Amino acid sequence: MTDELLQSEEWMRFQEAAGRHVVRLCGKDWSANGVVHSLPVVGEYLYVPRGPRVESTKPKIQIPNETQNPEHKTRIGPVMEALRAKAKELNVGWIRIEPETEDVLSEIREAVKGVRITKAPHDMQPRETFVVDLALTEEELLAAMKPKARYNIGVAKKRGVNVMMSSDAKYVEAFIRLVMGTADRKGIVPHPKGYYKAMCASLLGENGKIFAAEKDGEIIAANVVVFHGDTATYLHGGSDEAFRADMAPFLLQWEAMREAKRHGCSRYDFGGVSMAELEAGTGKWLGITRFKTGFSPTTSATVFPGAYDIVLSPVRYGAYRMMQRVKRIVR
Repeated sequence: MTDELLQSEEWMRFQEAAGRHVVRLCGKDWSANGVVHSLPVVGEYLYVPRGPRVESTKPKIQIPNETQNPEHKTRIGPVMEALRAKAKELNVGWIRIEPETEDVLSEIREAVKGVRITKAPHDMQPRETFVVDLALTEEELLAAMKPKARYNIGVAKKRGVNVMMSSDAKYVEAFIRLVMGTADRKGIVPHPKGYYKAMCASLLGENGKIFAAEKDGEIIAANVVVFHGDTATYLHGGSDEAFRADMAPFLLQWEAMREAKRHGCSRYDFGGVSMAELEAGTGKWLGITRFKTGFSPTTSATVFPGAYDIVLSPVRYGAYRMMQRVKRIVR
């Protein structure tokens, strides 16, 4: 019904492999797959990544002032009823949703009228993602890049960087090593190694690949890209700082875009960005946003409302928010 990776059966199987309790709900025109998250003291909540979804709100490259299909108003009710019934069965304290647009959020508020719905204390997925249209030819895509991005692709080739596509154990191990090393270097808290192992075991194969940059027989950078529906999605990546001058990450993304076109995908999802930080010239997302937008500087980010919580147990949710405030003060 939808090409949204985070609502797909493949993603749910990955979450199960990572040891999480998964919920699958669907109707004629909607889906609401979710993952149960457990927290100390306050118990569990149900997280619906990039959902719930209805057919008429299928994700696409953002079109300014696009009007929403009024038919989905009649479909929000059934999906919210199913979600609340499942949440009651699971005895979770709240449901965390990620509506696709502000219009859908408004309709969800109407559907759960009488139940508190509030902005979550933090977003689970990036509020802005950078999705490039692959309809252009390779030559046109290259010409549309920022000169620096195009130049760095050439630098990587001249320095003898080669890109391999594989799901072999050797590349899985290298990918995890590079991701963990990059996170440590940038002060980012990564997922546990077991999470990345489960991801590779579940998603790699015909529709998921590790793109690995090699130089002189050494793997110096690696990305995981998944092809699902009409979209290729870059999930995670890492690189070796010692080979920074070789510009391997630029060549990796370009080769992934080329493979996505060969795979029949019409969109390449680079993942999260912050256009506000790009405009301001400062912030923790600045470097990665500059890197990603260099591949298509005329493309606008796709913007989501963010994560919202439907509160089913005010006491447990109140305790959760108090714990979040205490954490922020301690930090």
